[in-house]
Amino acid sequence: MKRLLASLVSLALLAASLPATGAAADPISQLRPLDLRVSGGEDAWHPDNSFRLDWDRPPAADALGVRAVHFRLRDSAGHVVSATSIPHDEAVIEYIHVPSGPGRYLADVWLESSDRRTGPAVSAVLRFDDVRPGSARPLAPTGWVGGDATATLKLERPEAPLPISGIRGYAVSVERGAASPPCAGPDRCSLAETDVRAGLAGDTVSLPRLSEGTHVVSAVAVSGSGMRSAQALSATIRVDASDPEVALEAPAGWHNGPVQVRALATDRLSGMAAAGPSGPYTAIAVDGALPRTQLGPVAVAAVTGEGRHQIAVHARDDAGNTAGPRTTLVQIDESPPAIAFARSQDPTEPERIEATVSDALSGPDLARGSLGFRPAGTRQRFQVLETTAVAGKLVARWDSDASAPGTYEFRATAYDLAGNESSSDRRTNGTRMVLANPLKAVATIEAGFGGRRLIWQRCRRHEGQRRCRHEAIAPFEARPRTRTVPFGGGVSFSGRLTSIRGVALGGLPVEVVETFDAGSTPTRRTTLVRTAADGSFQIQLTPGPGRQVAARFSGTRVLTRAAADPVRLAVLGDVRFRASVSTARIGGAPVFFRGRVGNLGAPIPAEGRPVELQFRFPGADWAEFRTVQTDRHGRFHYPYAFSDDDSRGIRFQFRAYAPAQEGWPYEPAFSRPVFVTGR
Repeated sequence: MKRLLASLVSLALLAASLPATGAAADPISQLRPLDLRVSGGEDAWHPDNSFRLDWDRPPAADALGVRAVHFRLRDSAGHVVSATSIPHDEAVIEYIHVPSGPGRYLADVWLESSDRRTGPAVSAVLRFDDVRPGSARPLAPTGWVGGDATATLKLERPEAPLPISGIRGYAVSVERGAASPPCAGPDRCSLAETDVRAGLAGDTVSLPRLSEGTHVVSAVAVSGSGMRSAQALSATIRVDASDPEVALEAPAGWHNGPVQVRALATDRLSGMAAAGPSGPYTAIAVDGALPRTQLGPVAVAAVTGEGRHQIAVHARDDAGNTAGPRTTLVQIDESPPAIAFARSQDPTEPERIEATVSDALSGPDLARGSLGFRPAGTRQRFQVLETTAVAGKLVARWDSDASAPGTYEFRATAYDLAGNESSSDRRTNGTRMVLANPLKAVATIEAGFGGRRLIWQRCRRHEGQRRCRHEAIAPFEARPRTRTVPFGGGVSFSGRLTSIRGVALGGLPVEVVETFDAGSTPTRRTTLVRTAADGSFQIQLTPGPGRQVAARFSGTRVLTRAAADPVRLAVLGDVRFRASVSTARIGGAPVFFRGRVGNLGAPIPAEGRPVELQFRFPGADWAEFRTVQTDRHGRFHYPYAFSDDDSRGIRFQFRAYAPAQEGWPYEPAFSRPVFVTGR
């Protein structure tokens, strides 16, 4: 430090005797600093008042030697501000401080040789500016910025007065969600941190493509020395990088008239609210024509004319993002389908009714078609048949057996997939669809009791005697329609199936249906038999309750249904009866009568069935003396005491009688009589 102070004093003393710069005498004229340099650049403004000078030693320094280095600082008016000397050979002066306050200063440096002669002086300009410029307000673009767009930021220039170093440019920071300082230092920005270096007029900044969301832009002005605005001002930029979503409401499938399509666009950020020609819009184009554009989120268009129409939808949101085209098809068919019945009936399936449906555009909707019939020449409503779709045709089966004989007309109704309807009563050859019933060959069936012949006993009473004779009956129409058999007995049932012309129909199924009287279990039984070659069939009816017996033929595709007249099988009831003794003492112990009612196929209720107990003595008629109830198994019993002396020596007959009852499927029946003698 002492050495530096001594040098400064010596420099001050020598300042008055400094030779003119232009004076030069060889070789001392060559003793001058070479390439005098200001650290940071002579043309650059410095924000700090401390400078450093560097130079290169001249070749003459080696020959003459350097005793000292002299330095002088002058202000812009040429006045000496400070001076100093360095008493040794040196190529650098550090820590040169200029006065406070911005300005330009001239630094002079010369060398003194070892023989105390001075070489010419070399000068450099020192530029100092520590003034901070005014604020630069960023002006963000209004509205939203699209994802494909680059935002341009306009900056308000700082107000005068400007720093002496001028405006180097501006520093800008962009941060998602919150502001951040544009520069790391508290009062200045480096050259690298100065984003725009076009001076005061460079007040337009093109920002890089920003991610979706809200971004805060902060900006400062930067002086020529790197000093920045004391306050960083901010603005908000909103970025919508997502395309709007477009929903196209167009009914699917085929339609039989004009169709209205509707497009609805939505956007979660910038939105789709109408904002003039440059704002959001929604557009619909039909078949590549000029789109129908409507401002805002909704567009509607009508589609007309037969055929398949290509629909395309576009949309633009408030940020300029576009969506589309989103496409779909609208299909219109305004022509009804064609329908016609088959040219003729299939002889192997005469009841099969079929109609062919065709449609050139949408195609037939066979799920909705129907076939119907009604008596020809009437105005009755058509009776719809159960209709199915088979290989492009409507097919139904007419149950001609269920219709009365006569002529019937048919109508086919068809639809296409667009909903067009068409009806026809014509065959493919143009003739009307009319059928005469019976449509199939007529079958007949006859049936009755017995086998090929019915052999039974025909009995009658004559002069108090019952006389019977065997009788054989072959024709079914001559056989009895009702037959009574004892309890537990079976009987044959037979019949014959033929065509109306008497041709035997063999190998076909016939149903024998037994419908049992009320109170029976089961109530109905169906037995399937197959006819022999001559059309005959026969079964053995199993024992059980009384019943109606019928034979029926369900028909085939070429034969009508047929049913024989039903016959009735009556079954006598079963009552068994016995006495505990064959003789009874008058006034003695009672006689116990016991019995049981047969109930094959007829459950007895819990309260039982009534049974009448009857008696008679020689020369008298039967008389009831008590009615008892069976248990649920059909059993009954009753004690009877002989108390009348008039009964002594008389041989009585006793029997049980099961009368006709509602819900009981057996005919009235008597038991065999038992004998009891009083003594």
